[in-house]
Amino acid sequence: MNFSDSERLASFLNSSGFTPLKIKTDKEIIAKDLARANLVIFNSCGVRKMPEDRAFGQIHNLRKNNPNIKIALTGCISQRKDVQTVLKNKVDLFFSIKDFDLLKNFVIENFSKNLKLKTLPTSRQVKNSNNTQENIAYLSVTPKYTNDFSANVPIMTGCNNFCAYCVVPYARGREVSRPAEEIIDEVKSLVKNDYKEIILLGQNVNSYRSTSPSGRGVGGEGVNFAQLLKMINNIPGNFWIRFMTSHPKDMSDELIEPITQLDKVCESVHLPIQSGSNTVLKNMNRRYTRKHYLGLIKKIKESFAKNKPGAIFSLSSDVIVGFPGETKTQLEKSAEVMRKVKYDMVYFGQFSPRPQTAAWLMEDNVSKPEKERREKYLNEILKKTSLENNQKYLDKIFDVLIESQKGGTYFGKTRTLKNVKVTNVNICHPELDSGSKSLIGKIISVKITKANIWNLEGKIYIK
Repeated sequence: MNFSDSERLASFLNSSGFTPLKIKTDKEIIAKDLARANLVIFNSCGVRKMPEDRAFGQIHNLRKNNPNIKIALTGCISQRKDVQTVLKNKVDLFFSIKDFDLLKNFVIENFSKNLKLKTLPTSRQVKNSNNTQENIAYLSVTPKYTNDFSANVPIMTGCNNFCAYCVVPYARGREVSRPAEEIIDEVKSLVKNDYKEIILLGQNVNSYRSTSPSGRGVGGEGVNFAQLLKMINNIPGNFWIRFMTSHPKDMSDELIEPITQLDKVCESVHLPIQSGSNTVLKNMNRRYTRKHYLGLIKKIKESFAKNKPGAIFSLSSDVIVGFPGETKTQLEKSAEVMRKVKYDMVYFGQFSPRPQTAAWLMEDNVSKPEKERREKYLNEILKKTSLENNQKYLDKIFDVLIESQKGGTYFGKTRTLKNVKVTNVNICHPELDSGSKSLIGKIISVKITKANIWNLEGKIYIK
């Protein structure tokens, strides 16, 4: 979501007369490079402490290298009082991503010479299910998309769930959904420009609901996520639909059906469990049980078998290790779920206490070395199931969206989010020299010849 927000920030700055800083290396931008800029905006993540510390260090070094540079901070940590206190002499502007007007006024005050400022969209007040008002005008800013074949399209922002470990409800506020017709218009424009992958974003896409007059669904109740998927799937064109992230408590039968049936929706479902222990789930305020979660997985598998018989699909999840009070027995409950589900991918997070959250007040009583041990233990389980799943792809032909190139080798991913290394490009397409990028952004057929733990390898298939 932060990545998508940054694309909108970049669009606003470009249209206001700024030009991006040119960095000669492909490696991570360092403070000395940034110090050549007139304005730097940090779009921060506060989900874990590590990216927060990294932002602090970069801002400190940047101010040290160029005392006259203008620095703005937005994102998850920008509104925290403790952050503002620590950085008050180093950051010139703290603003919420929804407060684009603050950024506009800051630019006017500091960079009015030789800049033509973009007229921001009219602030639009949208009423959510809790009858609170949120300004989501910034989502109407046309993004500066990072590439010309895959686009992130936010459909909502904020969260109402208040999981004990998560800062999102405090950083982004309550859930607010974009009008369905605005989302459809953005997707139509992308497809018209030959985009191949549309990624629908939200902290909890399952609870999406458009209440705008022209975004009505069945019975005038508004467009929900299942209906939105069908609307996007009906847009003519050859493109894939992905979405993230889902919450198990809102994964309904009504939603499982189109996810596993619609032809443009990719056969990949990400459903975070966070823990396999009911006690830990309750302490996390996740509002579902292990039994309920496994029931959803069973329904998803059965629905794929019914709607796309024979199709390979992938399942992924998130797991937090070392949540306050988590015992080794409770960790084993997570391991049991992983063995039962047989995930293709799991994104592990070592618990990191975050200010404002309920878990901030809990005793962080699992040591750092023990958190590392637990993550490594679960990762060994994942490696086995990932390789087992990947071996199902051998000698089969799959569509692959090519994303990058290194020399004569191309890299892409399947509809199931498997990374694929394509090795015989020059043989099949001798017209492509090592500097060509003509396959990037295209969907090609690839026969899988090798299955590794984390990726696949294959050759272009020509009928």
